Amino acid sequence: MNFVLKGSKLPATCGRTREAAAVHPAASRSSAAPHAPRTTAPLAAPLAPLAPRLSRRAPQAATAEAPSVSGKQSPMAVSQIGLVGLAVMGQNMALNVAEKGFPISVYNRSFDKTEAAVKRAQKEGLGDKLRGFETVKDFVMSLEKPRRVIILVKAGAPVDQTIAQLSEYMEPGDIIIDGGNEWYENTEKRMKAVAEKGLLYLGMGVSGGEEGARNGPSMMPGGSPEAYSAIESIVKKVAAQVDSGPCVMYIGGGGAGNFVKMVHNGIEYGDMQLISEAYDVLKTLGGLDNEELAAVFTEWNQTELKSFLVEITAIIMNKKDDQAPGYLVDMIVDKTGSKGTGKWTVQQAAELAVAAPTMASALDARYMSALKSQRVEAAKVCGAVARLPANLVQAQRDFFGSHTYERADKAGWYHTVWDESFGSADSATTSGYVV
Repeated sequence: MNFVLKGSKLPATCGRTREAAAVHPAASRSSAAPHAPRTTAPLAAPLAPLAPRLSRRAPQAATAEAPSVSGKQSPMAVSQIGLVGLAVMGQNMALNVAEKGFPISVYNRSFDKTEAAVKRAQKEGLGDKLRGFETVKDFVMSLEKPRRVIILVKAGAPVDQTIAQLSEYMEPGDIIIDGGNEWYENTEKRMKAVAEKGLLYLGMGVSGGEEGARNGPSMMPGGSPEAYSAIESIVKKVAAQVDSGPCVMYIGGGGAGNFVKMVHNGIEYGDMQLISEAYDVLKTLGGLDNEELAAVFTEWNQTELKSFLVEITAIIMNKKDDQAPGYLVDMIVDKTGSKGTGKWTVQQAAELAVAAPTMASALDARYMSALKSQRVEAAKVCGAVARLPANLVQAQRDFFGSHTYERADKAGWYHTVWDESFGSADSATTSGYVV
């Protein structure tokens, strides 16, 4: 998916492309070691005995200003930026920031994720750049002024709750950056609300999934221009790098960044549905087996169709199932989830009287895929094919976003590391693990 905003200089390749991501040496991505006991003392000391098992690198020295999870932090130890929300995207983004040389403080509502992020940072040789905190107050106080905080939590009420907690300790001139997928009008309301306290606000779309967050995402910040100026040097280093520059630019005021990310996701819905339908035709009518399908998508990826989604589709086609004979994609239930951005795009298109048939059809296909039992019953009466190519769409979602999938032969939700050069292998088997 390549497009350029009119009048902008955003590199056309700054979408989900493997080439756009910054290339880094492969880091150790094995599962985290057992958590240290919950404590307000620096975590560096409890981890010291585990150092030989946690890292192949030299262990970090345990000093008063060493990276730690701490209830009390030395005023001398100051981070340039903070991040709240340490799920898949948040943890990987924090490590990316640290790797680019910017000291970062992290906080998560559940303390175990904060501990896990600190341990992983130490394991990847970034322990001197990433520090975790157990309380919001200590987290905020650890940041240099003006304080800059990225929040990567679920859209809606969790964002409002996080802003309320941060606002108790932040001061006029401090900056909040919402890096999640959010309805753009909500961003504009929040911007006005925090402005009453003298705070600056950005709504920043982040594209690239887990692998992009760790090694270089495409980012679309919108809102306060003063706030963007304060984070520009950081996000330009953290973003994916291509020949024409970093994959980040200031989109505009208000909720412009979230709006662009929303449309980006809507386009991606359409692309994924088109690829899945091509797969269905080639498999069902053309009679191609998985190896032949992989070869077709690999060939397409050498043409003008070259894209991240076509590339990963070839990888998915080749992935063998280590829990049953055959290929994994064939064992995935044909039900596709969604996070809401595709729906928002179609709603906004209707509101503006703009035809968006590809995106609307892709959204309908996802909703239809969820009606699995109804489809099976209808097929018995109508003689239609009950199975949809939604299994491929869900495999793609799991590939780039760790969104998991259901198997046709056993209960549970599973996640797969489809290719070791993409994303993290933490806690996963070759083919999948129950979530």
